[in-house]
Amino acid sequence: MTDTSIPTQIVPRSLQTYAVLYGGLLVVAGVLGFKLIQLGPLAVPGGVFGFLLAIVTVNATAELHGRAVAQRMVFMGFVPLLVAVGLMQLVLALPPAANWTGQAVAQQVFGSSMRLILAGMVAYGLSQSLDVTIFTWMRGQPGGHMLWLRASVAALVAQTVDTLIFVTIAFFGVFPLLPVIGGQLAAKAMIWLLAIPLLYTVVAAGRMLDRR
Repeated sequence: MTDTSIPTQIVPRSLQTYAVLYGGLLVVAGVLGFKLIQLGPLAVPGGVFGFLLAIVTVNATAELHGRAVAQRMVFMGFVPLLVAVGLMQLVLALPPAANWTGQAVAQQVFGSSMRLILAGMVAYGLSQSLDVTIFTWMRGQPGGHMLWLRASVAALVAQTVDTLIFVTIAFFGVFPLLPVIGGQLAAKAMIWLLAIPLLYTVVAAGRMLDRR
């Protein structure tokens, strides 16, 4: 009997794993952004950790599978973000159970998260595309063999753009913008120093997954 099924392209294990991880990090980072946290003298949105881990994930994907694949991952990242926005709106709009008294708290937390997620979506699309472009372009330039250098330059430029857009949209009229922008940039720079070894680990883990 002839097999008439349509051949399917085998997706590398690392790409499957990192695509799922990336989408989850984007949604979690958007939700956690409702809280400003204190890191020493700096006040930064709680979502900064998730977004920096998302950068590690997409950079590792670009390193393993190239710019085109990483760019598609960035575009597809809008899918979980839009689904999250829709579900939040639905849950907030539905009437609470008669014996549940947390509607005001839910409205305060997730209602504020909506603005943050929308701000994050605008900043995300521009900054992540910029990150992937710079990261992969530098590969063919002097010093491009140094993964940490490409990732750091791309993150510095992209996250400056991300911070300016995100903070302006998310906190305009709520907090003074300059301290939040300065704090977020400084915090991202410090956290990124810790993320560089993680990037090497994620790339190495991806290569191991693809060898199986």
